[in-house]
Amino acid sequence: MPEKKTKSFILRIDSDTMDAIEAWAADEFRSTNGQLQWIITEALRKAKRLPKKKKEPEQQ
Repeated sequence: MPEKKTKSFILRIDSDTMDAIEAWAADEFRSTNGQLQWIITEALRKAKRLPKKKKEPEQQ
């Protein structure tokens, strides 16, 4: 399975929102970064904005 490429960026967010995200992450046993990735992925999935996954050829 090929490794996913990641990009880094700076996110400015107010402290109340960050506190809520950190608490949510702790509740879900995720890192804050992992929680933000999950939130973004879910929003993109619901908006049908994620790229289509390429089907791997079946092995015979």
